[in-house]
Amino acid sequence: MQSESLVVCEVDEDLVKKLRDFRFRKETNNAAIIMKIDKDKQLVILEEEHEDISPEDLKNELPERQPRFVVYSYKYQHDDGRVSYPLCFIFSSPVGCKPEQQMMYAGSKNKLVQTVELTKVFEIRNTEDLTEEWLREKLGFFR
Repeated sequence: MQSESLVVCEVDEDLVKKLRDFRFRKETNNAAIIMKIDKDKQLVILEEEHEDISPEDLKNELPERQPRFVVYSYKYQHDDGRVSYPLCFIFSSPVGCKPEQQMMYAGSKNKLVQTVELTKVFEIRNTEDLTEEWLREKLGFFR
């Protein structure tokens, strides 16, 4: 039996479809899907979609006191000139969130990552940390 403290939320079916489509998008700009948890339904749902959004602009879309899940398609220019479009999963869980909210997001993160089948999974504890430099440094480990 699961301990009561750990809630694993289901992922909204429309959102799953949207995320699968997002994986195969043909556009070459940066884009983001921001997701939140509907506490009453215990469901991960779509909050916002953004096209052509820089890491800095994305940072400004994230609440400073609430967790969010983000799937970010990023145009990554490698040092050798190659370009790739990694899909990044970013778990924003700012210091100062309500503990029960924090637990709900933390408990649901792995299920969401598995559902979307992503490998580049990062976490930020402060929305200010989300910068182009930070993202490039993180992606540098996946050569």
